[in-house]
Amino acid sequence: MNQSVHPLSPKPFWPPLISGLLLGAVLLATFVITGHGLGATGFTTRLTAWIGMEIAPVATSANDYLGGLIEDGQPLSSWITWQVIGVAIGALISAWLAHRIRFQMDGRHILGGSQRPITALTGGILAGFGARVAAGCTSGMGLSGAATLSLAGFVFLITFFSAGLIASRLFKNQKGNSSC
Repeated sequence: MNQSVHPLSPKPFWPPLISGLLLGAVLLATFVITGHGLGATGFTTRLTAWIGMEIAPVATSANDYLGGLIEDGQPLSSWITWQVIGVAIGALISAWLAHRIRFQMDGRHILGGSQRPITALTGGILAGFGARVAAGCTSGMGLSGAATLSLAGFVFLITFFSAGLIASRLFKNQKGNSSC
């Protein structure tokens, strides 16, 4: 029996090998065109500096960490701002073309329905703090650092994946014990 696919059903994901090779090509092109690797947390730091200049300009200017980002008075004029905006727009277009746009809350069965936004926010804050301590996020320190054969990049990736595996095991064990 010939079953036709509904035209609005989600398209399959790309094969991991092809996706990885294309990500590597994008990373190489980013190095060649901008002189920088990929990254995202630099944008959030620049956004914080911009908000700080709107709310408390004297304190933000005097801050050792944020003050250096506002030397030209426009912390959002950096290449990383446009990279993050481009990634967000590209992701939205890609999801729309693949019919994969939908609003949902993942992880409810593991982390509890009403508690999920709180755990997601807490995890996001911890990940952001960790990215600042590590001087980069998974794309900045991990991908770009490893691509330049940086020891810090490899240490970051090993630590990141190890922590992810441990957290995954802990949550799976917690889920298994609560259903007994």
